Amino acid sequence: MIEFLSDYSLFLAKSITVVFAIVAVVAGIALVSSRSRKDAKHGDIEVVHYNEELADMKEALEASILDEAELKAIHKEEKKKAKEEKKQLKKNPPKEDEPRRKRLFVLDFDGDIKASEVEPFRQEISAVLLLAEKEDEVLIRLESPGGMVHEYGLASSQIERIKRKGIPLTICVDRVAASGGYMMACLADKLLAAPFAIVGSIGVIAQLPNFHKLLKKNDIDYEVLTAGEYKRTLTVFGENTDKGREKFVEELEETHVLFKDFVHEYRESVDIDKVATGEIWFGKQALDVNLVDELMTSDQYMMDAADNADIFIVRYEEKKTLQDKISDLAVTSSDKVLMKWWGRLTQSKIWSR
Repeated sequence: MIEFLSDYSLFLAKSITVVFAIVAVVAGIALVSSRSRKDAKHGDIEVVHYNEELADMKEALEASILDEAELKAIHKEEKKKAKEEKKQLKKNPPKEDEPRRKRLFVLDFDGDIKASEVEPFRQEISAVLLLAEKEDEVLIRLESPGGMVHEYGLASSQIERIKRKGIPLTICVDRVAASGGYMMACLADKLLAAPFAIVGSIGVIAQLPNFHKLLKKNDIDYEVLTAGEYKRTLTVFGENTDKGREKFVEELEETHVLFKDFVHEYRESVDIDKVATGEIWFGKQALDVNLVDELMTSDQYMMDAADNADIFIVRYEEKKTLQDKISDLAVTSSDKVLMKWWGRLTQSKIWSR
């Protein structure tokens, strides 16, 4: 037992030394890297050619499933087809004014209550708008249960940039686009949804707790000082008044009217009074009330489009600074040290006695 405690103390001392050393390195790197942070590159645009991905998937399946004779026949047919296309191209070279092959740019937006994806989303849209033309198309795969009005208002404004340039816009909802998510989705020229995707929830909600009675019961005063009659309508710790509640509800109603007008502007076929009740609809139901245009998943849409278009999935990947990388390394290293310590502890004789 004494021998174990001695070994354990030595190991613990080494572990603490390692942890402190890592913290010191992280602090030093943070100090150095913070000086040049203003000049740091924040991220890069990454592009995936979806057509090539499909071709690779097909080849992998063929190699795994088909026998040698079948594979040989397929390769022979592909070579024959490529040779014929080359022959036709040489015989009838493309004219300068001949329209090129359509390009479909695919963006993803996975929203939370704060619409945190807005920053990379705006970068992706900026990148696409540098190249996309009216003959092309943008597809947004949208997933969001909604959230803060001003944040989703900004996200919707980013999508409006695509429409202002006159580029056809398709939005597909595979799972959910509700409330602020639907505010974004309704901008589409063509809005698709999976059969059981959730859309709608055209309403406004606000809620907060109030601890005034609890504070009063314990003889605790809480002062709320304002300049302006409605600077503060409802408060968490102060005493809420009927007048304050009425004003707060009035502001919610005004926001709801703006929301309804926005949806109706972009989807004129919708009976806005019928759908703007805060309710949600599944895909088939949403189609019946014109909240969506067609039932289809984004996967199916992209595979169908691949026959006649070059499809590019565009992503903005934030570039980690040296400080971020060192911080991640420190966390990983400390986790390994703690796990090693825990493993020795659980395997020791002290647990068996």
